[in-house]
Amino acid sequence: MTNVKTTIAPSGLRKEKSRRIAFRRFLNNQLLTTGAFILLVVVLLVIIGPMITPYGPLQIDPVNRLKGPSGQHIFGTDNFGRDVFTRAVYGLRISVAVGFAVTAVSSFIGMIVGLLSASYSLLDHIFMRICDGLFAFPSILLAISIMAALGPNPGNVIIALSIIFIPSMARIIRSKALVIRELTYIEALHAQGASSWRIIWIHMAPNTLSPLIIQSSFIFAVSILTEASLSFLGAGIPSPSPSLGNMLFDGKTVIYNAWWMTVFPGIFLVLVVLGLNLFGDGLRDLLDPHANKVKRGRRRGKTTAA
Repeated sequence: MTNVKTTIAPSGLRKEKSRRIAFRRFLNNQLLTTGAFILLVVVLLVIIGPMITPYGPLQIDPVNRLKGPSGQHIFGTDNFGRDVFTRAVYGLRISVAVGFAVTAVSSFIGMIVGLLSASYSLLDHIFMRICDGLFAFPSILLAISIMAALGPNPGNVIIALSIIFIPSMARIIRSKALVIRELTYIEALHAQGASSWRIIWIHMAPNTLSPLIIQSSFIFAVSILTEASLSFLGAGIPSPSPSLGNMLFDGKTVIYNAWWMTVFPGIFLVLVVLGLNLFGDGLRDLLDPHANKVKRGRRRGKTTAA
């Protein structure tokens, strides 16, 4: 009688082990897990919030204007009797949609500009001088100028913020691509006669995804904050649309008598920006082992000095 032993393929064992290690690293990264939890709460608010509120974001009720938080209106009402919770949820939805669109556009165009700049010296001089010119202006002033020329609406907000964040993304991708360009396997591909187009998009582009993803999380957070600032100044999402910036502007005149008009939209804004920043920091530690080693070395040095 022969004993038949079933064995798992070594490749399957390696994949299973790598998945366990990745999951353990995720759980041990407190910044990443905290940021992911906060973002999960934000996503649930964006998806489920409009379903659980019986009011519309533009539904007014002058009789119940400036009413404090209660069982009927958990976040109170504003100066037109509109439900603050409903408007905050819809405002959060608009902020997330604008931030996602800005991040997608700036990441896509910034990646193209960065890779082409690292590969062709002529394009590098042209693109980087344009980026230097955009960096010369404060971002909020440049955004206000673009919005003044285009007009206040969500599409123009996305265009204005994308123009602001493309240069920073392009610079980061360019710096990473310049390092990749000097690696041995890229030189070997050139020696084998591979086309520049194939080298850029098949071999260099995938290796720039790590800094791209990390920077995208920060652009997401800053674009949400900038959109709220533009709406607060009257150059972003036009009123009476339920933007968090518009809600903060409406609440500033009655902040002493109706604090809930400012506090609750501000909490929503802080929540989403904090979650994205923590998530971005955690991703940087997870995807950039070199930076994580440098950070640990600094901590050990401070501990030793103490």
